[in-house]
Amino acid sequence: MYSVASGWLMTSLDPNAFIVSMVQAANSLPMFLFAIPAGALADIVNQRRFLIVGESAITVVSGAFAALVWLHLITPASLLVFSFVVTVGSAMTAPAWQAVVAKLVPKPDLPSAVAANSVGINVSRAIGPALGGVIIGALGIAAPFWVDAFSNIGVVAALIWWRAPTRSASALPPEAFGSAIRTGLRYARYNSYLRATLIRTLAFFVFGSAYWALLPLVTRTQIAGGPALYGVLLGVIGASAVGGAFILRRLREKLGADSLVAAASVGTALATALFALARDPAIAIVASFIAGISWIAAVSCLNVSAQVALPEWVRGRGLAMYVTVMFGALTIGSAIWGELAAVAGLPAALLLAAAGAAIAIPLTWRWKLQTGANVDFSPSMHWPDPVTTHDIEADRGPVLVTVEYRIDPKNRTAFLHALGQNSRERRRDGAYDWGIFEDSADEGRFIETFLTDSWLEHLRLHRRVTKADRISEQAVRRFQIGDGPKTTHLISAQRN
Repeated sequence: MYSVASGWLMTSLDPNAFIVSMVQAANSLPMFLFAIPAGALADIVNQRRFLIVGESAITVVSGAFAALVWLHLITPASLLVFSFVVTVGSAMTAPAWQAVVAKLVPKPDLPSAVAANSVGINVSRAIGPALGGVIIGALGIAAPFWVDAFSNIGVVAALIWWRAPTRSASALPPEAFGSAIRTGLRYARYNSYLRATLIRTLAFFVFGSAYWALLPLVTRTQIAGGPALYGVLLGVIGASAVGGAFILRRLREKLGADSLVAAASVGTALATALFALARDPAIAIVASFIAGISWIAAVSCLNVSAQVALPEWVRGRGLAMYVTVMFGALTIGSAIWGELAAVAGLPAALLLAAAGAAIAIPLTWRWKLQTGANVDFSPSMHWPDPVTTHDIEADRGPVLVTVEYRIDPKNRTAFLHALGQNSRERRRDGAYDWGIFEDSADEGRFIETFLTDSWLEHLRLHRRVTKADRISEQAVRRFQIGDGPKTTHLISAQRN
């Protein structure tokens, strides 16, 4: 209801294509700007309390927004500002919402849980826009904003009622906020499963944003419809997505995640092209139906791909990266297609977006989805705590770790290749530098080195090593001759 009301309100205040598209941009930009800091918070604070505070703040701001609309004090600028501020709250809570899904179901049921979560969202997308259009016609433009504000009280009540499952407390203190952000960014950079998901996410949403941003204008100027028709089109998108969710599992099992997202991209391209050509409601409704099925298929597969690529300790930050890329693509795409529509016209902008969605399929095919589904990200705890002769301050550092290997020189190439897999593990889990050196005077002697910021960060790295990492390390150790390898921990003797 909020979406249809804010989009339609802007067409009344200023029908310029670029300004109308900025409503979508204002609703997407906060996700791009704040999801990563929010993801860090989701990993280091109590997620339930964090969500209660965030959703309460959204309720208060939404109420103020509704009051301004009711008093006819809203302008194009203030509409964009309030849309932005309301979505800041959503951006801050989005990673925590994503992260708690994995706490509610076992890993094998995660794809179905994500699909069920999407069904809930799309049921509201099916019912809300249609109701919004009817309520605007009957009670005025302010009514949907009031309903949106008060309905959020139910979300807060559900969070107060819910109790998260308990987990064993860590012996280490929580990460500092800035360090948590750096660690999350480093993890995303060196996690190949997550990186592939982010590339495919960017490719889909940049072009998929076009019809979301321009649909109010397609309805008003191209089809000459009113708010009721706009609500119907959004409702068809939501209803189609709900229907698609019920066959999603069967399609995923038959096609696989990669082919299903490719099919969703084709469907999005077709729907966007139909919106470009629509001059009557029937064609727009068909386009909305195709768009809804395509949207749920892509969003569900991409979301699951991000979920299964992450261990628990960094889940909030990893999903924040997914949210950031998704909404960054929606924001940038909305601005691009809105400006293009203002210059070249609605049909041209939509047709170009459709062509881009189709071309992106072969260009991104090499990056595969859900490849982390069969990887065991549970902690292995096979690294023993370092032996020390005295207590070490947590913030002392940096810490240099050396691992000495002795191998048969004829296995040098295979050994270095296997050790290269370890380098990504070290960097991903907290090391900011890594290297491998060989002894010029003793053939077959190699020293692996990696650095962490502090002694505390090094201890955290010990607890982040997964069972999958253990298998990777065993592949390296099979080249070792004799006992070992020998590990040494060195702390900087310089004091800042």
